[in-house]
Amino acid sequence: MRKITSGLIIVSFMAFFMMSCNSSKKNKVEVAEVKTETSSVKFTYQDITGIGKDSLYNRRDNSDIIKVDGTYYVWYSRMDSPVTSGYWATIWYATSQDEGRTWEEQGMALGLGAEGAFDSHSVFTPNILVRNNKYYMYYTGVKPTPGNKNKVFEGNSTTDITAIGLAVSDNPNGPFKRVANNPVLEISDVDSDFDSFRIDDASLLVRDNKVWLFYKGRSIADGKAGPSKTKMSVAYANQPEGPFKKHDGPLLDKSHEVLIWGKDGGIVSLASINKTLNISADGEYFTVLQDSLKNIPKAPGLYRPHLENGNPEINVPGWGIAMIQKKGWAYLVRFEMNN
Repeated sequence: MRKITSGLIIVSFMAFFMMSCNSSKKNKVEVAEVKTETSSVKFTYQDITGIGKDSLYNRRDNSDIIKVDGTYYVWYSRMDSPVTSGYWATIWYATSQDEGRTWEEQGMALGLGAEGAFDSHSVFTPNILVRNNKYYMYYTGVKPTPGNKNKVFEGNSTTDITAIGLAVSDNPNGPFKRVANNPVLEISDVDSDFDSFRIDDASLLVRDNKVWLFYKGRSIADGKAGPSKTKMSVAYANQPEGPFKKHDGPLLDKSHEVLIWGKDGGIVSLASINKTLNISADGEYFTVLQDSLKNIPKAPGLYRPHLENGNPEINVPGWGIAMIQKKGWAYLVRFEMNN
């Protein structure tokens, strides 16, 4: 029996996992029993300065947060007002000295890709991993709509596909340079697959000395109904640059924004569409830990010490940054998770 306890969650596992591997995928053979018990999770919010609401820019879809030499870092999508959609963004970053209550915007971290590249129209939804003393920024990219005579992005449900790219730096302040093998994760070429149209929202974990890249996917078969049917899955690599190998199919339904974190050997995930908190012992077989969550954060990122280079701490302090989107505005706020 493995027991996971914290002020946020109390979980007991009684499970037997038998795993076998072949050249194409990892198969789960048997799960004997999983029992969970949890107290209610609540979210509270605080306004922040520096990257909160202002009259010039909209900010959204932030990364998880890391700390470097006592300074907290966050990356996010920034758009000129009145644009609120991340499909017209570049990636910026900010720093904080007081656990995310006040921030100072430092500048652009990543601009648009070269003309014709997969990320030549917008770069957005960044996330971060520090490993081998390098800073790996995973992000979503999109190019102008193929065939559009004006070379603009339409935001359609048929040809405007996305992919996940990677840029690397020796310093959290940059410069970040794109890797040669971009994009590092692409949509499936099978229309019926859950990730045949959108692939987005990277969230990172290092487990068994492998990089686990969790992401959300949408199927081209779902058309305009795709956002409500978004699913979460994961891809694996031996090193941050890839190559990444996808898990066979989705892990969680109705998981529009990916938020995961490690906890005492297990993995917890927030599925935003169906408002559930989920738990997995192996990172692949998830069960509902709590449903009917109230007032959940939108497009959240947590302060996660696990992402910092060599930091053995896997528990999360329970605070992060999330997005508020109202008519005409998208901006960032601080949140805490409490019992």
